[in-house]
Amino acid sequence: MARQSTPLSSVPLPSAPLPFPLDAHLHTDLSPDAIVPVDAYAALAREYGMPEICITDHLDFDPGDPAFAFTAFEERERTVREAAERWGESPAIRLGVEITYEQRLEADIREHLGRHRYDYTIGSVHPSLRNPMRSPEDAARWCAGKTHREASAWYWDEVEAAIRSGLFDTIGHLDFVKRYMHAALGPFEFEPHADVYDRLLTALVETGTALEVNSSGLRQEPAEAYPGPLVVERFRQLGGELVVAGSDAHRIESFGFGLREAYRSIAASGFRWLSFRRGEGRVAVEMSREIVARVTETGSGEIVTYGPGADLGPG
Repeated sequence: MARQSTPLSSVPLPSAPLPFPLDAHLHTDLSPDAIVPVDAYAALAREYGMPEICITDHLDFDPGDPAFAFTAFEERERTVREAAERWGESPAIRLGVEITYEQRLEADIREHLGRHRYDYTIGSVHPSLRNPMRSPEDAARWCAGKTHREASAWYWDEVEAAIRSGLFDTIGHLDFVKRYMHAALGPFEFEPHADVYDRLLTALVETGTALEVNSSGLRQEPAEAYPGPLVVERFRQLGGELVVAGSDAHRIESFGFGLREAYRSIAASGFRWLSFRRGEGRVAVEMSREIVARVTETGSGEIVTYGPGADLGPG
């Protein structure tokens, strides 16, 4: 299938350097909904001093979904590994994957991950032809006459199953469903749904699965990360130690978008390390004191904190 990439010179770029150690969620032209070559991300990462990025192109397991057979594993692996060789360690480029999780397809996903080696795996629940929010029109019909809790119940069940499957290093955009309820029901607020979040956050803690703070929500209708700062704080209160950040970029102008806010919510909740995997075994990626200071300091010189300030090192 022919793919069309966007030249780096033809799009607006982020205006400020991104002094962060890692963007762990990026899509390239190996995904059906993205148009960025790997080298474009690598060039920007080098320019901004970001030492490590992870390419996490989509993979679906239902034949009717767009990323089912869009790119073979062998092409993914070759493209990313060759880019990693070209760029050396500046930046380091890792081979990841974002898998669309459905309970009914778990055996197929498990078999695939048993046969193919990725550095890092994200499991995500996405709207599809088989759930009630497969399009904005369908979402509006589904939400009509329902509360947020009623409209999203199916989603939380799938996310908890993804967590407890033990297949993934992290769960992508934990509360992504709030994007699809926003137009019909308004913002999905933390306090009325704290028990829903506790259920998932507890599952993350119990399974040793990392919480991803996905900044793509800051450029979408919810106008906050998936999940927001209060959820990150609650995760730590429940004993969570493993967090990671990603921009979930599909366009070059989205590279690093919102990462400052994502890192702020992580640092302000007391975390000082990101949880990542580079193939064999989990690794801790340190957030430097300079980065922590820059993202948590307000214009008045005050330090933003959401919870106790003690550091949480690698778990």
